[in-house]
Amino acid sequence: MRSAEQSQDQNAQRLPAEVWVLVVASFVIAVGFGILAPALPSYAASFDVGVTAASIVISAFAFMRLAFAPVSGRLVTRFGERPIYLIGILIVALSTGACAFADSYWQLLLFRALGGTGSTMFTVSAVALLIRLSPPNLRGRASGLWGTGFLLGNVIGPIFGGLLVSVSLKAPFLGYAAALVLAAFVAWLFLRRSTLAAPVKDDDGPVLTVREALRHRAYVAALASSFANGWAVFGVRVSLIPLFVSAVLLSEPSMAGWAMTVFAVGNAAMLLLSGWLADRQGRKPLVLIGLVITAIGTVWLGFTTSVPMFLASSFVAGLGAGLLNPPQSAAVADVIGNRGRGGPVLAGFQMTADIGAIIGPLAAGAIAETISFQAAFAVTGLLSLLAALVWLAAPETLPSKAEPAQETHRGTALAAECGCLDEGPELPLGERVAGKPRQPEV
Repeated sequence: MRSAEQSQDQNAQRLPAEVWVLVVASFVIAVGFGILAPALPSYAASFDVGVTAASIVISAFAFMRLAFAPVSGRLVTRFGERPIYLIGILIVALSTGACAFADSYWQLLLFRALGGTGSTMFTVSAVALLIRLSPPNLRGRASGLWGTGFLLGNVIGPIFGGLLVSVSLKAPFLGYAAALVLAAFVAWLFLRRSTLAAPVKDDDGPVLTVREALRHRAYVAALASSFANGWAVFGVRVSLIPLFVSAVLLSEPSMAGWAMTVFAVGNAAMLLLSGWLADRQGRKPLVLIGLVITAIGTVWLGFTTSVPMFLASSFVAGLGAGLLNPPQSAAVADVIGNRGRGGPVLAGFQMTADIGAIIGPLAAGAIAETISFQAAFAVTGLLSLLAALVWLAAPETLPSKAEPAQETHRGTALAAECGCLDEGPELPLGERVAGKPRQPEV
């Protein structure tokens, strides 16, 4: 009896092998994305179009990710995570490879836009699968590992992309397509016989809708922080920093790349630690600290007047983003629960970041042009502080610390065991695997 209990305790403290497969695949995908980043604007401009038209090619991918996210959520709920994950990766691979053979600007725009649909398919399904595979007490660490894989891939990818661009503008597209095919093969090879990753047949588990999730204050708070993070990290930081470097610091354009690298280093330094702390101390404290540090670093960045202070503020902002992301993702996972089906809920969470990334550069750019760069970065930091205020009213969702919830939907209690759906008592039917008991064979 004691040995069985010890075995269960060890399994509760160990991530399933399938989670590591997703981490490796995310790294390969991010390397491919980084390979493409240096070449895409120049390749679009090679079709004799202006800067605006070249930028539209980049925006089309993000717009299709946003528009197709609700459909991706429903597909994941209907067909399961694993097939949608693999199909999504292959769609991006085919569309990216087709870009290398585009004969006109409009063909390039079409192929790149189609890639956005596949991107949101594999992103939503990967997060949904990560939630289902991870034990509740390890969700923070799983989110940290997955995010670290993407981050490291994005750092390494541009190095290879720069080398491929020197060969041909088409080479990065073919390299990204090859990386995606490799990621799909790795995921298929190691997940094809996994009973944990297999679609649940005859699943009568609860389906959590977006309307129901919005009644949980933790999900609303996660949407607020996701929007602020998308605005700051994926929008303003990418669009304003190169302009700030040239107009305010009067430095070389390469300094913007150094700032991105320093930000990534700060981010990577905190991701794994943040995930570990979120599983021990709770999601809410880490999110609050991350939002405040992000706000400080972002506002500070706008008021820097020297390169050392500029790089220091970028590093601080990276630390804040690294603290924020794993616990906010884990909180959304807690709201859904291991056996809840929440594809649309995950899609909504992703969409808020995409909306922030689209609106942020436009609004902050207008503020910088009409008022000042300092005002643009100050408004961006203020959004993080406003998101922190929303989180102050949210409950803790870590299962071991969550109080019995009083919020309900469809008369179903939000249970302290998982932070969301009352999944009912678990019967001792066997060894626990990925946070839930293995069912007996018929």
